[in-house]
This record gives sequence, structure tokens and C-alpha cells, in this order.
Amino acid sequence: MSIIIHEALRAYIDPLTEHEFTALERSILTEGCRDALVCWGDILIDGHNRYAICQRHNLPYNIVQNDNFSDIEDVQLWMIDNHLGRRSVTDFQRGMLALRKKEIVLARMKAQEEQAPSDNAESDVAIPVVKPTQSRQEIARLAGISSNAVVQIEKIQKAAAPELVQAVRDGTISISAAAAIASLPNEDQVAAVAGGRKELQQAARQVREKVREQKGPAKAASSEAVDPAVIEGRQDSASSSNTDELSNLRQQVMHLQNENSELLSQIAVLKAQLAG
Repeated sequence: MSIIIHEALRAYIDPLTEHEFTALERSILTEGCRDALVCWGDILIDGHNRYAICQRHNLPYNIVQNDNFSDIEDVQLWMIDNHLGRRSVTDFQRGMLALRKKEIVLARMKAQEEQAPSDNAESDVAIPVVKPTQSRQEIARLAGISSNAVVQIEKIQKAAAPELVQAVRDGTISISAAAAIASLPNEDQVAAVAGGRKELQQAARQVREKVREQKGPAKAASSEAVDPAVIEGRQDSASSSNTDELSNLRQQVMHLQNENSELLSQIAVLKAQLAG
């Protein structure tokens, strides 16, 4: 059968590094293509690198059909889950995949909500809309990384220059360092990447130091706001207020007790008059 390469799907998952591709090619040349390619109809959905290697060297391969998809988004979700199950995927790739899955599911949910009124206008039975969990904790669990790493990857996804993103993918810089550098203007990010690993580390260190310096005055102001002398004065004031309130309550109790005694005396006099 002829295989169709869907460019959007092939670009959807991060490609192998040069070293990883070479290792896979060496393995296939030695042992053959052991894992079957997976297709949705004629469209290849898993095994793009194996297929490219087999085509290059005119090697045989097997094909398995997976027809359990209704549209291309189903295929994308399957590809994400499939890649998340692989041990070779880096933490950064895991985070990006989990965030992509969230985007697809949210888009589907929005489409369902927009279609629901017209689709159900003549029906008394409401079709439930399943809402995905959107918390960072859920995304972190799906990706198998920390919630803090998810926050950093989101920052990289939104603000990092393409060169910086590629540096993280290549392992040239850590996720946390890239997230720090992503706060810089794009031209500064590109310059740091061009300078190599040491320049990237230096840029990340400078950003972190600047953040600490900015937090310093805020902490000092917070410390002044909770000055021990002020707290002690407030405690003394509260203690004095409590003492006055207790004294007032005691006076009220004594007054009520006196009134009660007078009422009891009046009752006794009335009883005596009635008896006479």
C-alpha cells in the first residue's frame, strides 16, 4: 500500500536528535525494522523515522492499521499519549505534549458548548459536556513532571524565542534556566543562545539575581509592616480591651442577680398575702 505522510502530524511530535536518529538507523540496519508502522487508512501516524530509514535503504517493514479515530484530533491525542508512554521522552517534551493535549481538549470543549444550543434545541435531553481538568497539577501528573516544571514550560512556550526553545530541546540548557531567560527581550535570548552553554547559564544567573534584588525591598517593607513593637502594642491594646469588656460583663451579672433577688422577695410577699 502507498503511505501518505501528513506533514502536520509529522511536525506535531518533536523529531529525534541527530544522535538518536543515527542510533535508530544503526539498529534497523542490524536487526531490521522490528516494530510495525501504524497507519490510519493511508496516513502514517507512528513510525515516521523508521519509515524514512527503511525507504532510504530499501528495507521491508510491516504495517498495522488503527481505525479507531473519527478525525485528525483523535490521531493527535493518540500520538501524544503514545509518546508520553515512552521513557526516552525528555521532561520538556513531556510538558509540551501535555500542554498540547490540554489545548486540543479545550478547543473540543469550546466547540461542543457552541454547538450544544442548536443541536439540542428540539430535544428535552441535554447532552453532557465533559470538561477537562485544567489545573497544573493534573497536567503535571499526565506528563510525569512537577507542577513547577509545568509553570516554567508554559512560560517558555509563551515567551521564549525559537532558538531558546531549540536549546532546551537539545539539552543545552535546563528548563528552569530557559524559563528565566525567556523573560528577556527576544534579541537578548538569541544572543545568549549564540554564546553557547556558558553564556546561557550566565544570562539565567543574572535574571535570577535581578529578581532577588527586586524582591528584597518588598520583603523589607513586609518586615516593617509586622514590626514587633507594633504587634506588642496591638496585643496590649487588645488585652486592655478584653479586661474592660470582662469588667462590664461582671457588673451586668451582679445587676441581674440583684434584680432577681428583688423579684423573689416580691413573689414571697404576694404568696403571703394570698395565703392570708
